[in-house]
Amino acid sequence: MAAIDVETMPIKVETAMRTLKLSGHVGFDSLPDQLVNKSVQNGFVFNILCIGETGLGKSTLMDSLFNTNFESSPSPHNLPTVKLKAHTYELQESSVRLKLTICDTVGYGDQVNKDDSFKAVVDYIDAQFEAYLQEELKIKRSLPTYHDSRLHVCLYFICPTGHGLKSIDLVCMKKLDTKVNIIPIIAKADTISKTELQKFKSKIMQELQSNGVEIYQFPTDDESVSEVNTSMNSHIPFAVVGSTDFVKIGNKTVRARQYPWGTVQVENESHCDFVKLREMLIRTNMEDMREKTHARHYELYRRRRLAQMGFSDVDAHNKPVSFQQTFEQKRSAHLAELQLKEDEMRQMFVQRVKEKEAELKEAEKELHAKFDKLKKDHTEEKKRLEELRKKIEDDTIEFNRRKQQTQHSHHTLTLGKSKKK
Repeated sequence: MAAIDVETMPIKVETAMRTLKLSGHVGFDSLPDQLVNKSVQNGFVFNILCIGETGLGKSTLMDSLFNTNFESSPSPHNLPTVKLKAHTYELQESSVRLKLTICDTVGYGDQVNKDDSFKAVVDYIDAQFEAYLQEELKIKRSLPTYHDSRLHVCLYFICPTGHGLKSIDLVCMKKLDTKVNIIPIIAKADTISKTELQKFKSKIMQELQSNGVEIYQFPTDDESVSEVNTSMNSHIPFAVVGSTDFVKIGNKTVRARQYPWGTVQVENESHCDFVKLREMLIRTNMEDMREKTHARHYELYRRRRLAQMGFSDVDAHNKPVSFQQTFEQKRSAHLAELQLKEDEMRQMFVQRVKEKEAELKEAEKELHAKFDKLKKDHTEEKKRLEELRKKIEDDTIEFNRRKQQTQHSHHTLTLGKSKKK
């Protein structure tokens, strides 16, 4: 009979769940209240991305949605590239605190070449995901106090042309539908008639579906909001009107836009979909957007980034592998790669030293040859000068000898003449 190695056998633990009846009140039914109190104490974070051409009323709509004045400055039309500006505000309603971040795309759609208009937006969203991922991967994390800047919803402002979407709209929304919850809205909807508006909405939804753009759908799995969310999904894209002006109509002062032919009330559902947007965005589905951002869009980015780093849940044989094992393998591979690079650099250094030594030896050889040549030339020149000096000396001696002979002969001639006299 073969022996069984107990240590190498995998241990399978089965846990059976039993349902028991309590004989008295314990108190864990207060957990929802504890969660609510803790959430209210910590406050909430909500981040909105507004994308649209300059002048479509993005800032005005934000002021209308939160019933305040964010004091945003108008954007110019002559920017060479698209820039994103994010502003964070502390809001409080009753005892609930909200840290709201509004990110605006400045200069979007103003360039002649609009090929890279979406690139700045994609880079910004990825940068927020990367910042959260780096905080999450730290040894000492501080996620409870970390300011989560990941974008929870994108309000895409569509120009009210009545003729469908522009190519830049389709391209941008297609690039963003896996990164953020997109809610398309028709800006300045009071500029087109109701009949044209319905046709425009149908045309937009048809183009989005035919191009495979996935927009945010309000959840219908919760029974408490299933009916209203199902109804509101049929109203997308919302046709909205924003205003910072208040007009007195009857006994009430309301947000409205005053025209020579009449008044468009922002919060009148028969005039526009502003109330529907506010109800769905803030009052009903804000937490669902926050949850979907973390559970879907961020998880997708996190999975891709970890895969790029070489981490996986399974090995090459499709067997489960732990994060530590993957890290050790990556560390070993990295150290081996560093060692290989070090060896290559050492060999390259030795090779270059040898080449340099050969160059120096060759240069030394050339210097010696040059020195020998100069020495030889110097010897020959010295010999030539010595011969020249000797010749000059000989010439000088000969000259002096001849000079003496000349003087002697002249003296003899002079004496002869004197005797004759």
